[in-house]
Amino acid sequence: MNKQRQLLNLFDITMIVIGLVIGMGIFRTASDSARAAITPNVFFISWIVGGLIALCGALTYAEIGSRYPITGGYYKIFATCYHPSIAFGVNCIILISNAASLSGVALIGSEYIAQIIFDGPTSDFTKALIAMTAIGLFYGINLMGLRMSSTTQNILMVVKIGMILLIVAAVFFPASTPQVSQVAATSDWSTMDYIKSFGLALIAVSFTYGGYQQTINFGDEVKHPQKNLPRGIVIGILVIILLYLSVSYAYYHIIGFEELKQAKGIAAIVAERMFGSTGRYAFSILLFIAVLAYVNVLLLSNPRVMFAMSEDGILPKAFSKKDDKGVLTVSLTVYAIISVVVLFFADTFDKILSFTIFLDSIGMAFSAATIFIIRKRTAHLDKKSIYSMRLFPLMPVVFITAYVFVATSIAIDQPTTALTATGVLAVFLAIYFFTQKKKTHHAGTAS
Repeated sequence: MNKQRQLLNLFDITMIVIGLVIGMGIFRTASDSARAAITPNVFFISWIVGGLIALCGALTYAEIGSRYPITGGYYKIFATCYHPSIAFGVNCIILISNAASLSGVALIGSEYIAQIIFDGPTSDFTKALIAMTAIGLFYGINLMGLRMSSTTQNILMVVKIGMILLIVAAVFFPASTPQVSQVAATSDWSTMDYIKSFGLALIAVSFTYGGYQQTINFGDEVKHPQKNLPRGIVIGILVIILLYLSVSYAYYHIIGFEELKQAKGIAAIVAERMFGSTGRYAFSILLFIAVLAYVNVLLLSNPRVMFAMSEDGILPKAFSKKDDKGVLTVSLTVYAIISVVVLFFADTFDKILSFTIFLDSIGMAFSAATIFIIRKRTAHLDKKSIYSMRLFPLMPVVFITAYVFVATSIAIDQPTTALTATGVLAVFLAIYFFTQKKKTHHAGTAS
């Protein structure tokens, strides 16, 4: 059985890292980070720093996974290193965050497809309705018992990478005329202005670089983990940084910095500069299809997390209920409802982005900090064939500090969003202690 699990080589882990990180955000978040950046330098530095933070995080999670290789590691490390209540609370907000991410990505797709369906400007409510329709459509498909095959996932990755390379190629395409933007004078900006601008730009960047935390699940499934795991992660993150910087430069070069701040459907704009209106329409349709597939993937995967928590006794048994086709009807329905509720209360991508990243920041900081506890408990394994990162404790400290900085930036800029997210965590913690107290009471009564 172990031989079966130790099959991931250097190329495998590199592609896994790239696949985990590259989603749909790069087709939208460059506009958000540009709007937050007061200069092009702040814009590009945020993408570089975001990549380096991702590298620190990915290596940290790789070591956690190597030292504590267990199914459902991202849930188990909280219960093992802190308390089951923290495991419940944080993993519930991660589920909420994933639902918000699903809603945000659906909104990205609705922005692109709305430009084809409607001639003029489209209201945020209309875009939210399109996104809800997409979620409802794939909820129905999943309820019928259909599964997305790995072939479909591979096609999706090819489509996404192909669209990214197309955008990068626009820089060298004669038909795409560079747009010259005037950037406001910087003489009145203080050091604090730059720090605040950088923090806000990093919010959108962090969303785009997310996903690498799932490397925690591959620590014991890599050949020669001490060598291949760090190499695969470093190569993967460097490739991603290069792709993201190239795409961001293409947006900057083709659309212009000031125009980029307000532009909608930025990838389609680049396609239009290259191939005219036909290219814009084709690109918008392709991207919407890719978004729909992403929505389906999250509707497939996250209910299974709820199933695992139910099996562990953390969520009610109803969440592990399956119908005759093997569909997790309760978990799937609840997760789809959560995604729609997020859209209902936050009908713009910007609101969802801040909510998602604030919740993620809490989960990231808490989960990465477990490396200090796990290292101490597994000190006897240091000479074994596990992966131990270099520059410890610098890498996890940089990573945790960065996410505390991002969360602080959101709290300063959007205190209501931060309070709402914190309130959600508090509610889940209260639910845990209430249900545990109820279980203890029932057990005492039964005895």
